[in-house]
Amino acid sequence: MTRSFMPHRWPRLLAAPLLMALIVVNLAAASPVRAANRDRIEAFLNVTGFDVALDSIRFSASAAPEMLGVQARDFGSEWKRLTDKVFDTAQMHSMALDMLEQTLSDENLNFAVEFYAGDLGQRLVEAENASHMIEDDDAKKGEGEQIVADLVEQGSPRIELFKRMNRAIDSDGSSLKAIEEIQVRFLMAASAAGVVDLTMDADELRAALKAREPEMRIALQKSALAGSAFTYQRFSDDDLGLYTEALEAPEMRQVYELLNAVQYEIMANRFEALAAEMAELRPGQDI
Repeated sequence: MTRSFMPHRWPRLLAAPLLMALIVVNLAAASPVRAANRDRIEAFLNVTGFDVALDSIRFSASAAPEMLGVQARDFGSEWKRLTDKVFDTAQMHSMALDMLEQTLSDENLNFAVEFYAGDLGQRLVEAENASHMIEDDDAKKGEGEQIVADLVEQGSPRIELFKRMNRAIDSDGSSLKAIEEIQVRFLMAASAAGVVDLTMDADELRAALKAREPEMRIALQKSALAGSAFTYQRFSDDDLGLYTEALEAPEMRQVYELLNAVQYEIMANRFEALAAEMAELRPGQDI
């Protein structure tokens, strides 16, 4: 299942004026008449590949030091231990289940599972899972960009299919706002923990990020296009056409709006937790 998170690993992420407001709006809109139970949601996560997407959130941890103007390696050998602790996959999985148990309707769950449980759906999930777990995002992005360049030169219709897919996946345009808000929440938490001295308050920081929205929006679109080109390079145009139509269905759009909201809230929560833990680390030192 392709996601709308992270230009590379940070920002198909990287989050509207208050991410929590975004989450509340999306969850309220998705508030079901009949919520799916936890066991069915567990199966849903596995069939759709969203469980692997959650696991891959930990790769975004390298963005934290970069936002502070340093590199992860500057924090010494304890950095991996710290990020493994904060981005614990079992904890993130449980957080997702808690939110989805209250918000994912049986109707939308059934629609998504019916598609992803089929032959094409499972082949897509296999490719998407493999793509998510590639930690070298620069290499993946570079290969994807070359594929896009070749397709443009050929005048291939796949480019428009990829664009339609990405629009459907992020139909409410929440990715850019989510990216901004995750950064704000991380930096404010880092400031509160004494990790960094900020000269701006939260509103000023949001304004500064908003001023960069045009270039960030273009970067996100280019990144999403390269990611799709890389991930789906072995699928036929017919397969991609069927997938695009499935993603454009109202039920699937609602599923993705909800999954994006859940994912962004988990990321923001974990980055805030990381900021608090980083107070015990200093560049060039091991604990």
